[in-house]
Amino acid sequence: MTAITLHHLCTLFPRISGQEFASLVADIKAYGQREPIIMHEGMILDGGNRYRACIEAGVEPQTMRFGGGDIVAYVLSANLHRRHLSSGQNAAIVASCQDWAAAHFHGGDRKSDQAVTLPLDTVAARQAQSGASDKTQRDADRVAKADPDLAKAVCRGETTLSKATAQITGKERTYKSPEAAPAEEESEVDRLTAWGESNAVLAKELLAENEAMSAVIDSDEKLAALSAENKKLREMNRILEDRNRGITEEKNAAIRAAKDWKRKFEKATNHAA
Repeated sequence: MTAITLHHLCTLFPRISGQEFASLVADIKAYGQREPIIMHEGMILDGGNRYRACIEAGVEPQTMRFGGGDIVAYVLSANLHRRHLSSGQNAAIVASCQDWAAAHFHGGDRKSDQAVTLPLDTVAARQAQSGASDKTQRDADRVAKADPDLAKAVCRGETTLSKATAQITGKERTYKSPEAAPAEEESEVDRLTAWGESNAVLAKELLAENEAMSAVIDSDEKLAALSAENKKLREMNRILEDRNRGITEEKNAAIRAAKDWKRKFEKATNHAA
């Protein structure tokens, strides 16, 4: 198969790897490609991970041409909030999309299938799209303008927004106490959540496959062995689901703690002012 290039907007989002990618490959091998890969100007606009998984699975990728409209709005809608990304990544992606749109469609574009109508030309508009705080969005905007490649690294999770901001400003940000530091990164919790979810899906698929096989087995001995295996897999699935619940609770606790730290920091800052 001929390799296909990713569109710039597609490259802003991190590629999946490890067990998450292996699960996607296994799913495509077992059930085929569920969603088409969206193409624009000969490049992959959405579906880069599906394309890689199809190649790995030895399945011919099924593509579809972008139907037209706001290309930036489409990419953000298809990817931004369905991924496990930190607020810094979301802010950097939106900032990078805005810079790309400004460079390609300055003054408007006459091609109706490429027109960008999503208003991202103000900090408030970008913040509303990313869901990040005002300061986080401003930091992301600053990094995107100063060093687009560094901003892309933030988008992909290769570095954090705070480190990137410190790199372009030449100074590390300090806080009065550890509790005052914003909990920008939840990436480890997100990775654990994704790991648990992908393993739970894999266990359920194995259960379904074994149960389907049991319907066509005539031998009592083989049926008994298969039933025992099913029992083990059910127990594995129960353990994974319990672990997922624990990870979700840990993630929610981290988010609550981050919000509490933010309130304390803002209160301390306002008091000092």
